[in-house]
Amino acid sequence: MTPGAIGNNGAVAGSTGKHGSHSGPRPDQPHRTRRLLVHAVGVTALVVAWGYLVWAAIDFGTTAREGRAAAWWFLALASLGAMACLFAGLMLAARLLRILGLVAPAAAPGEDPAPPRPKGGKRAAR
Repeated sequence: MTPGAIGNNGAVAGSTGKHGSHSGPRPDQPHRTRRLLVHAVGVTALVVAWGYLVWAAIDFGTTAREGRAAAWWFLALASLGAMACLFAGLMLAARLLRILGLVAPAAAPGEDPAPPRPKGGKRAAR
C-alpha cells in the first residue's frame, strides 16, 4: 500500500495519546487583574452616572412643579436612566464579587448543588 492510502494506520503527526489530542490549543485567558480593573471601573462609572441622573431628576422635578410641562418628560427620562444605571451597576458589582471569589454562582431553582465528583472519573464510577 502507498502512504496515505486507506488502511494505513500509522501514527498521526502531533498526536499525544492513543486517539490523538482532543484538547487543541487553549485560548489565552485574560489576566484576572485586568478583568477586575475593567469591572471596578465599570461599577464606578455606573454609580457616578446613577448619582448624576438622580440629581438631574430632582432638579427636573423642581422645574416641573414650577409649571414647565417639558420638564416632566426630562424627569421621566432621568428616572429611567437612573434605574438602568443602578441595575447595571449592581449586576457588574455581583460579577465583580464572583470574580474575586467572595460569592459562589447560584444554583438553579429546584436544583441541588453539584454532587462531589467520583475519584477516577467516569469509568471509575461505573
